[in-house]
Amino acid sequence: MDPSKKVQTSKALSWLLRHGAVQERLQIGSDGFVSIEQILQHQRFRGKCTLMDIEDIVRTDKKIRFTLQTNKETGKLEIRANQGHSITNLDGLELEPIRSSAELPNGWAVHGTYHSVLPNIRLQGLSRMSRVHIHLSPHEPGDHRIISGLRPNVQVLVYVDVDKAILGGISFFKSANDVILSEGNSSGLIEPKYFLKIKDIRTGENLL
Repeated sequence: MDPSKKVQTSKALSWLLRHGAVQERLQIGSDGFVSIEQILQHQRFRGKCTLMDIEDIVRTDKKIRFTLQTNKETGKLEIRANQGHSITNLDGLELEPIRSSAELPNGWAVHGTYHSVLPNIRLQGLSRMSRVHIHLSPHEPGDHRIISGLRPNVQVLVYVDVDKAILGGISFFKSANDVILSEGNSSGLIEPKYFLKIKDIRTGENLL
């Protein structure tokens, strides 16, 4: 597959599995899996890519966005997005619960963001917005262990005190591609009282 077409196909696949499956009337399991058969018959993919193309996208994706499996009951090949969903009621994503900061390499989780939205974050906290989860990373930018969960062009880092947040009733999970996920509180927020610091990446200044 042509590299530019491969990127376009990967983005379309990501959108469909994370956000569009229900509105596009695809059958999606509670574990987030959709049959490859459905994908290849969808208008965005029909006649434009093959099973081999999708397998190549999954195999070469450095952020490990997708998982392929064979359904044990139907024998059909299926695919799902590992994280980033806005589709609700997916309770079988096989997310690993985090019980304390001791399970994280640095003892904290960090969210990357931008100066333009920082005033609202300092006032209300981190929000899951239209997604099911707030995305965080167990590592800082530049760490070779980062797979996904932290964009390379972020300007500000918000460090979360995971233990304090857990004591406050907030849950954290780890996805298959090592992204730390949280639904936040009942309003979908990780409040500022759970922040350790807010660091300006360029200056190193604490903006909390």
